[in-house]
Amino acid sequence: MKGQSNYLFRIQYDGTRYEGWQKQKNTDRTIQGKLERVLEEFCGFPTEVCGSGRTDAGVHALGQMASVRLPEGTDPEEIMKYANHYLPEDIRILAVSQVPDRFHARLSAVWKTYCYHIDTGSKKDVFERKYTYGFPFSLDVEKMRQAARLLEGTHDFKSFCGNKKMKKSTVRTIWQIHISREGTKIAISYTGDGFLQYMVRILTGTLLEIGLGKRSPESVTEILYARERGAAGFTAPPEGLFLVSVGYSLPEFRQDQQSGPIGGER
Repeated sequence: MKGQSNYLFRIQYDGTRYEGWQKQKNTDRTIQGKLERVLEEFCGFPTEVCGSGRTDAGVHALGQMASVRLPEGTDPEEIMKYANHYLPEDIRILAVSQVPDRFHARLSAVWKTYCYHIDTGSKKDVFERKYTYGFPFSLDVEKMRQAARLLEGTHDFKSFCGNKKMKKSTVRTIWQIHISREGTKIAISYTGDGFLQYMVRILTGTLLEIGLGKRSPESVTEILYARERGAAGFTAPPEGLFLVSVGYSLPEFRQDQQSGPIGGER
């Protein structure tokens, strides 16, 4: 068999009709599954597409990153054109670059940015319903920002983890939570070294409860200390969540993700 090389893909997808990133035995409606099927046709042998993270069912991605081994000498432009021709229209490969053999899309990641979109208007836009959480209530955004500042830094986020049986460390670092508002639209952006299962959606649900006045901004300190899922707020639904970008420390990937071949710098 011909030698293989390691490649890094930047992928965009609409997660509405998929059961998440990770392939599953009982369904073929997963992002990883669709990618692996197309790449197997190209390579002539099974491939494993290793994503930077496992987005949940209904969650979208503007810049998911994935590493995969392809035949040595594969032209990045050729594989990108081939894959985009055969992939469903709601999955697109935006860029492909060859990377060192030891590079791994998840293990080599230094930071990730997610953004959650909310519409507080009484009439939700028909065309945005798949990409925005309709939450028709008045919110105190300043109180939400106060709480967000208390969540920044290194903490044990066990209270914000959807997996109650999680045995690995639940300590993570959030560098920044930025909340912007334009009319009825609110966007909450999270940048950190990694996120637990449902963590961003639980953080969002908690911030929304603070915005409603059901909790005080200072309550997040008690929630962190409790280390109990029941102490935090509700899990916001998936449709408003986007994986925006993933960053790596390798010099060749310290480029603007939108203008460079692959990479990103916080």
